[in-house]
Amino acid sequence: MSRLLIVSNRLPITVKLDHGEIVVAQSAGGLATGLRGPHERSDSLWLGWPGDVSRLDASQRAQLTRNLADLRAVPIYLTQGEVSRYYEGFSNEVLWPLFHYLTDKVQRDAWKNWKTYAEVNHRFAEMVAEHYRAGDLVWIHDYQLSLVPALLRRRIPAARIAYFLHIPFPSSEVFRILPWRIEILEGMLGADLIGFHTYSYLMHFRRSLHLILGVDAHSEHIHYADRAVRLGVFPMGIDAASFSRLAEEARVTTEVEAIKRECQDRKLLLGVDRLDYTKGLPRRMLIVDRLLEREPSLRGKIRLIQVVVPSRTKVASYELYRRRLDEMVGRINAAHATVGSVPIHYLYRSISEQQLVSLYRAADVMLVTPLRDGMNLVAKEFVASRVDEDGVLILSEFAGAAAELAEALQVNPYDIDRVAWAIKKALAMPEEERRARMQALRRRVLAYDAYQWASSFIGTLQSVYREGAASSEFVSTPEEIERLLEEVRSAENLLSRPNWLLQMLH
Repeated sequence: MSRLLIVSNRLPITVKLDHGEIVVAQSAGGLATGLRGPHERSDSLWLGWPGDVSRLDASQRAQLTRNLADLRAVPIYLTQGEVSRYYEGFSNEVLWPLFHYLTDKVQRDAWKNWKTYAEVNHRFAEMVAEHYRAGDLVWIHDYQLSLVPALLRRRIPAARIAYFLHIPFPSSEVFRILPWRIEILEGMLGADLIGFHTYSYLMHFRRSLHLILGVDAHSEHIHYADRAVRLGVFPMGIDAASFSRLAEEARVTTEVEAIKRECQDRKLLLGVDRLDYTKGLPRRMLIVDRLLEREPSLRGKIRLIQVVVPSRTKVASYELYRRRLDEMVGRINAAHATVGSVPIHYLYRSISEQQLVSLYRAADVMLVTPLRDGMNLVAKEFVASRVDEDGVLILSEFAGAAAELAEALQVNPYDIDRVAWAIKKALAMPEEERRARMQALRRRVLAYDAYQWASSFIGTLQSVYREGAASSEFVSTPEEIERLLEEVRSAENLLSRPNWLLQMLH
């Protein structure tokens, strides 16, 4: 069996210093959740940044490295300056907004940050090369490391390398805004296999290859720099069985009952999002405002529980965004409160998995309305948690999950009036229709889970390698190609040619 090297910006752990002792805990997040199972179940090594360890002295850092080795994890230590420029400055203030179509938020002057981005990508490639063994499969993840495939390819030409983009790949008109568009594309093309969540992202990538690099990219197989690269669509799943099991536990059932008692006769709307401007949270608040303006009879009869998980707390623009959201929630609550309740119950904090699943189970309507999202695993978590086969999912058509979850009520989050109408429709939806929709959603989410996603991707990478090895048995040099073509041209009857030649031509 081939060993799997998983390479991502962050390791799936959180490091804390508690009374001088190093504490390592599993972290949340889509990638950490999605690959936790495949990492635990296979012979793998995970390489990435362990987070801010600036408070650790040399001996503590050495101890951390040993602790991580027991978890089959390899830390790549970054300085605070590198994190500021590579991660916050370029990854999150240039690539993140651009790939999510929010071009007005792209940092205007990012040349210094680009240099650090390239340097850190070099560091990652070097660390992977250091731990690489012949026959390993290397799976590189996401926009922070888009240069690593090509950098690693230069160091280990025969390596089997895959790259998966977890965020949207934008239309070519948007992507071409990026000054480093050639470098990003060429970096990704160092992989043997490049994966995307949806077919539309793949099509945008193909179009950019054609317009920027002049690559003929009309099929899933492309050729660039004397190499073949396979493109594929692999919508990411979740550990659906784990969510379903937890949803049926007695402690969750007890908490669900408590939430419903506290809500009394009010219908519960739920939103669970990281603090990020791509999630469309201000618009969601305006949607609730518009619904209550249009339907004043719903005042006191609905409650939105909005969980906002802190994210990128050191980035000034995110702190401003949070203050704006706080003010908006306060204004809407003041406008539509009754003596007994306020319409929006706003929680700015992380919550436990048990609390999360309890909220999923208790909700009448789940609101997943990002302005743009690579996939959005919250939508799938909600579906997996609904073991009662009830509840309605309202889903942005601009989330990657919309391509799979057709039975959700799909909406345009920019159209406040229509989303408000969709909430009203969801609240009035007959039970038979709710159950039919949820049953169909659950079949899909439970069948194509995180394990199936990883297995499908790795299996495709292995098949790409086998195809390449098989083709290399026939032709290895331009001279050989020309010789074979000349033989074909001079042949009177192709049926007289050797079987191996016919197979190659086929």
